[in-house]
Amino acid sequence: MKVGYEDIWKAMLSGRVLLINALYFCTVIGIYGIGLWLPTIVKSFGLSNMAVGWGVAGPYLLATITMAIWTRRSDRLGERRWHLAVPAFVATAAFVVSALLGTQLIALIPLAIAAAGIYAVLPLIWTLPNKFLTGLAAAGGIAFINSIGNLGGFVGPYIVGYIREATGSFTWALMALSLGMFLAGVIALSLPSGLRNK
Repeated sequence: MKVGYEDIWKAMLSGRVLLINALYFCTVIGIYGIGLWLPTIVKSFGLSNMAVGWGVAGPYLLATITMAIWTRRSDRLGERRWHLAVPAFVATAAFVVSALLGTQLIALIPLAIAAAGIYAVLPLIWTLPNKFLTGLAAAGGIAFINSIGNLGGFVGPYIVGYIREATGSFTWALMALSLGMFLAGVIALSLPSGLRNK
């Protein structure tokens, strides 16, 4: 059932909007956690500044390609829940592998896979609110999701910086980002079945 034109507050406080809020928040933790720290992480591999630039470009190239293919697949199949959860869990695993590899150059590969997973989740989140919100309720609900979810843009980089400062490495910081993406995957699977289809 769709929440109508006049029900802004009902929309913002509905369980579905709160779930999407949590999903977006956890995803944004991953986006900004890796986005702001990726050059520093890549620099820790012992690369030159030029090589760092190329090393940082690679994950985003993979993420762009993956995002286009994955969202098209989701649209074609008319399925959202698993198309949100699978890349979130892939990003989870990739962050863990990268953390375990430490400062080896090969750790850039799982970082690229993590970025691809995160960016495959992001556009699909925004397909969800219009499935059950209309009019002003849709505007209010989307604004609420965006404003609360974007707090993850503060939390992600802060967590990475704090943990790196405390431990002297990115290992546990990447584990923290993996936890955020794991929670995103679990939240995606807990979405109501009515949000699955196109």
